[in-house]
Amino acid sequence: MSSKLFSPYTIKKVTLKNRIVMAPMCMYSASNEDGKIGDWHRIHYATRAVGGVGLIVVEATAVLPEGRISYRDLGIWSDEHIAGLKEITDLIHQHGGKAAIQLAHAGRKAELNEDVFAPSALPFPGMKNPLEADENYIRRVVEAFSQAARRAKEAGFDIIELHGAHGYLINQFLSPLANRRQDAYGGTADNRYRLLGEIIDAVKTEWDGPIFVRVSANEYDENGNSLEQYIEYSRTLKTQGVDLIDCSSGAVVPAKIDIYPGYQINLSERIRREAGIATGAVGLITSAVQAEEILGNERADLVFLGRELLRNPYWAFNAAKELGAEIDRPQQYGRA
Repeated sequence: MSSKLFSPYTIKKVTLKNRIVMAPMCMYSASNEDGKIGDWHRIHYATRAVGGVGLIVVEATAVLPEGRISYRDLGIWSDEHIAGLKEITDLIHQHGGKAAIQLAHAGRKAELNEDVFAPSALPFPGMKNPLEADENYIRRVVEAFSQAARRAKEAGFDIIELHGAHGYLINQFLSPLANRRQDAYGGTADNRYRLLGEIIDAVKTEWDGPIFVRVSANEYDENGNSLEQYIEYSRTLKTQGVDLIDCSSGAVVPAKIDIYPGYQINLSERIRREAGIATGAVGLITSAVQAEEILGNERADLVFLGRELLRNPYWAFNAAKELGAEIDRPQQYGRA
């Protein structure tokens, strides 16, 4: 039986052996407060590669120390992080997967005992007051993403994902719910996009591989960006050379969200169709049949699994059996 889920997918010069992606999920397990990997990361990511996942996206990794969500986040703000991250990519590649990394800055959602920064001096409800980022700090952020891309390349990653979702710094600049600036980085939708646009241009000076951008395409607030606005942003991202939009939602402000299997698939489907760019679908995708339907009906190009791959690192093997697909398995597991 032919399966779309287990068909290869090529982005630029990178070919994934299947359409299964492990979504980035923070582990808050850095070896200490220096942002370096520990044994947990070596085991966690390698296990999913052994389990047949085509693309593994390493968790949100901070481009600046004050851009961490917590003190136990992974970091990529220093060349000292390269060697550890290369251990992860080597393990993933050794077991047949491709490796991506999500570059991130938490902005006002950083839970740190020091100054945190945001587009405007507006706190996320229940969290500390941020400082408004001046233009010097914005330039620091842009350069940090550029240098992080260089380090990601040296560490052997195949794909970079920029974290523009879930209420973190890029999302804060994009959203009128968090961005009340009246300068070149605020006000109009084009101005709110400016930081992300500058980051992409800067990243491309160091990186010629595929670039994904994760967005919160539904902000669940009538005063926030609409899906239509994110379709427009996605068209702009395409002109800048972004290869795929990873379509998530929420978390720029607290909101009541009706969650059900596939609750975000419509975001992926509409951005794919109306912006003409490849998309990744994410959000309570749990079964092989569900994933096959999403791909077969061209609602997305890749499926991102999060919690399901925490529950079962070998989900791909079960999915292949369910769909009647023949896939390679580690020879050490042949007797099973």
